[in-house]
Amino acid sequence: MMVTSGSPEAPVPLTALSRWYLYAIHGYFCEVMFTAAWEFVVNYNWKFPGVTSVWALFIYGTCILIVEWMYLRLRSRCPVLLRCVIYTLWTYLWEFGTGFLLRQFNACPWDYSQFRYNFMGLITAEYAVPWFCASFIVERLVIRKTLRLRSHEGPEDGWARHRSEAGGGGGGRRSRGVRNEANGYLKGE
Repeated sequence: MMVTSGSPEAPVPLTALSRWYLYAIHGYFCEVMFTAAWEFVVNYNWKFPGVTSVWALFIYGTCILIVEWMYLRLRSRCPVLLRCVIYTLWTYLWEFGTGFLLRQFNACPWDYSQFRYNFMGLITAEYAVPWFCASFIVERLVIRKTLRLRSHEGPEDGWARHRSEAGGGGGGRRSRGVRNEANGYLKGE
């Protein structure tokens, strides 16, 4: 049976909030990994202590959601490298703005004052290349793949009904023909 877009079981694009959540987690994870790598390269610390702040979830989620909006409007108008320059400039503006706001409450988790080309300790030109590379990765991998994700508004995993219509299971790990509450990886008693 072919599912059409008019049926209630048709996969639907992720909501903006769902995409924001994925972008927030991506940014949070990347910041932890970047700070761990930085600690290793600069201080030869084999413990790889990556750090960030809970504020990073809001900062990255919102920043990347706005980059997604830019991507959708610019992808047919300018080449990828120019888009990445635009994303990098936006990232600097967003980092400065959020940092400036957080600093008013003594809550800004970063301080670039020790960098030679910093502005008010909130942004630094030394991060232009990493931000540019991150922008490229965000567009080419994160945003493009996230926009392809779909969710199902139907059976628990979106496939249970289709499996039973197709003859029960199709060789998957779920029980064949017997409904149970097992998750597909653990045996239900």
